[in-house]
Amino acid sequence: MQTFDLSGKTAIITGGASGIGKAIATKLAQHGAHAIILDVNEENAKELSEAIAKDGGKSSYGVCDITNADHVAETFTQLLGDSSLDILINNAGIAHIGNLLQTTGEDLDKVYQVNVKGAFHCAQEAVKRMETTGGGSIINVSSIAAHVGIADRLAYSMSKGAIHALSLSIARDFLDKNIRCNTVSPARVHTPFVDGFIAKNYAGQEEEIFDKLSKSQPIGRMGKPEEVGALVLYLCADEASFITGSDFPIDGGFVTLNN
Repeated sequence: MQTFDLSGKTAIITGGASGIGKAIATKLAQHGAHAIILDVNEENAKELSEAIAKDGGKSSYGVCDITNADHVAETFTQLLGDSSLDILINNAGIAHIGNLLQTTGEDLDKVYQVNVKGAFHCAQEAVKRMETTGGGSIINVSSIAAHVGIADRLAYSMSKGAIHALSLSIARDFLDKNIRCNTVSPARVHTPFVDGFIAKNYAGQEEEIFDKLSKSQPIGRMGKPEEVGALVLYLCADEASFITGSDFPIDGGFVTLNN
């Protein structure tokens, strides 16, 4: 029997077409889940879904604006029909740079709409299904920014702090429905987003800045998306059935060793 076997289970992964979400979707499909990729980028979502299928996995995709509750409900119904949902990965999110005085109300609202309300909308739809079909697992992707002060990340840090409160509330309120909810909190993970961010903000200094960001983790490098995917796989599987309401830093020692 395969360890962390998800055969017969259906998983929705938001922001699943690239970066960490892509790695999570791929890993869950490799272990038997039907990985449903939700993203705003239809081309990338379709490409990943086809790649998973080509490798023998089961996958489908949908384009969804998670900030819109009605669109989330319609998309879940379209993709799932009357089928059960076993796993939800709230991974979609956006970043913002700025401290308290550099962040406008509009900036805060934009981040909040995606990072907090988006996760809230998807969790609502997931729980409606899970509570009538025997339970499930929800993983909310947070960040070390919710645990430690990161310079110039006010809106982003606030949003990820809210994700922790959301996760604890779900875990507490639906214990009797066999719905588990946990968070994972990555430090810097090397994704195309990171490369694009460095190129945009530090033109001509890409190598220097990449090295600096890598070494900000005590372990001396950035994480890999596949490493986050492996942690999420475990938390979704029956082997983690005793775990709920917990947060799992995956940070190369950033939170506990950076002193």
